[in-house]
Amino acid sequence: MAELRCVDGSQLEVIMVPARDRGGTPYEVTLELRRDGRSFGAVGERCGYFLATLARRVTAARVDGSPEARSWPDEDDRFPDPVPADSGTPGRDRLVSREPELFAFRRRERTDTAGAGELRCTLRTSCTWLSGPGDRGGEWRRSRRAVVEAWGSDGHGVRAVLTSEELADFLAVLVYEARRVGADYRDVFASSPVRARHAPSGAIIDC
Repeated sequence: MAELRCVDGSQLEVIMVPARDRGGTPYEVTLELRRDGRSFGAVGERCGYFLATLARRVTAARVDGSPEARSWPDEDDRFPDPVPADSGTPGRDRLVSREPELFAFRRRERTDTAGAGELRCTLRTSCTWLSGPGDRGGEWRRSRRAVVEAWGSDGHGVRAVLTSEELADFLAVLVYEARRVGADYRDVFASSPVRARHAPSGAIIDC
């Protein structure tokens, strides 16, 4: 399972549960959420392929020479465009959220009632003023972080703040765990010029 240390000190666990066809063969995954070992919700029916694609895109964004590298010199600030350039989404150049989403799984299935659980990841940009020598002059330092929020069926929420490296590791664990339960997305990475690294199972990402 993939684990995140949240800002309140709790531990969020994301467990891959296989979705099976009529013959019992795993073909996709659902996410089971636990907080400090206790059930916290279930979200994202058949979300594995999407997460594998996002893992590939985050890894590609971190590479020197990527489009993101021109705007963000620090690797930890480099995240992909939340809306892929080839998506054809109407108005994507006209309307950009201040905290755009990389993913949002608000319930397990469309027929679920609200409050069944939620897992979402948004990008947050902040600016810090860096004073020059002798407090003369200075410059603004921009940084970006991924904010992963999870809400349980009881209405309580937790939050973790990740660098792009930490998000890449988290996604790599999820993809690895999906493969362990029978859902294989290696074709996603085979189509990418960047080879994604698979973090070890059970890795805890402190943030």
